[in-house]
Amino acid sequence: MPLRWLPVRVHAPRQFTLGAMHIPNQATGLKGDFHAAVSELARHWRSGPGMLVGDTNTGRTELDEQSPVFGPSSEAWMVGLEAAGWHDVFRQLHGERCEYTWYSPNAGNGFRLDQAFVHRSMLTSVRAVRHEWGTEAGASGGSGEVRRDALSDHAALIVDFEG
Repeated sequence: MPLRWLPVRVHAPRQFTLGAMHIPNQATGLKGDFHAAVSELARHWRSGPGMLVGDTNTGRTELDEQSPVFGPSSEAWMVGLEAAGWHDVFRQLHGERCEYTWYSPNAGNGFRLDQAFVHRSMLTSVRAVRHEWGTEAGASGGSGEVRRDALSDHAALIVDFEG
């Protein structure tokens, strides 16, 4: 899928492959194809430690939605990645905790659309995962207050690994 996927080899003390992605929303008609391609990659992964991360426009039903939007196909995709050895690190560390990374500008309801899936070979290296919203600050002398639209309409997803 052009312009929605970026594979990167991270040269760190423990090298790993990073796949950054933006999965289209359901209205585009492309979401199913992208899910299928990522699932295929996950099932046939042979490249060692890795992380798939980004705005998936997907989540677990009830857990990741303030109002119903994710259906059986979203649930199956999330569960299928875990079955293939790719773990949603937010759920691994925080269980069923409710936290949203995007809010609808129309209804104001929240969804956790942004995930980091870590391959089982590096799961024990994850130390923390959190979401952070931008703040009102900078050259204009802002207040430093958290704003959901300061930098992006999504919260940043931060994954810490052991050094």
